[in-house]
Amino acid sequence: MNNQKIKIAIADDHAIFRRGIVSLLQNNDDFEVISQAANGQELIDNLNIEQPHVILMDLQMPVLDGIRATQQIKKDFQHIKIIIISMHDEAQFVSHLMELGANGYLLKDADPDEVENAIYTVHSEDYYYGAFLLKVMHNRMINKPVKKIVPFFSIQVELSEREIEVLQQICEGTTAPQIAEKINLSPRTVEGHRNRIMEKTGTKNIAGLVAWAVRNGIA
Repeated sequence: MNNQKIKIAIADDHAIFRRGIVSLLQNNDDFEVISQAANGQELIDNLNIEQPHVILMDLQMPVLDGIRATQQIKKDFQHIKIIIISMHDEAQFVSHLMELGANGYLLKDADPDEVENAIYTVHSEDYYYGAFLLKVMHNRMINKPVKKIVPFFSIQVELSEREIEVLQQICEGTTAPQIAEKINLSPRTVEGHRNRIMEKTGTKNIAGLVAWAVRNGIA
C-alpha cells in the first residue's frame, strides 16, 4: 500500500485483550495504533484529539457500550470505519450493528489474519463481509418464517421495482458495473439508485443496507 499508515483505535474494557490486539497490529508496518480506550466514552473523547481511520471496538463496555458508541461516532465522525469485535454471535446483534453503520463484525476468536484483512478491507472498500457475517445473513434468509412479518419501520419505506431490483443485486455482492450490465443501465444510474435506497432506508453503508434488506425480507 502507499506510505500512509492505517491509523487504528481500540476500545475494549479488557486490558489483556487490548494488549493482545496492539501486539498483533504493531507487527504490521501498515498499521499504527494511535489510541486505546476502556469504554465507549473514553474512545469518543480520544476522537476529539486525534481521529483514526479504523476503530476496533467491543460491544459490552462500561459507561458507554459499543452499540451507543457506534451510534454517536457515526453521527459525529461518519468517515471513521468501525469493526465490532465481540463474543456475541447472535444474529440480532450483527444485523442491528450493521444497520447503525458498523463496517464489519468479527468474533473475538477470529484468526489474526482475518483481523488484518478486515482492517485493510474496510479502509479501502468501506465494509467487510467475513465468513461469520455471511453465515449470519444466509441463516436469516433461509430461516425466515413462511408468513412474512413486516417490521413496523419498513412500512415507511417505499422502494420502486427498479430500486428493489438493484438492492437485491447489491445483496448478492454484485458491483455497480455488473448490475448496470445485467439490467441495462449505466453504472452512474445504478449508483444513483443505490444512494437513494440508502437515503430512504436510513442506512450508512452497504453493510447496513444489506442488513436492512435481510430484515425486511427483500434479500
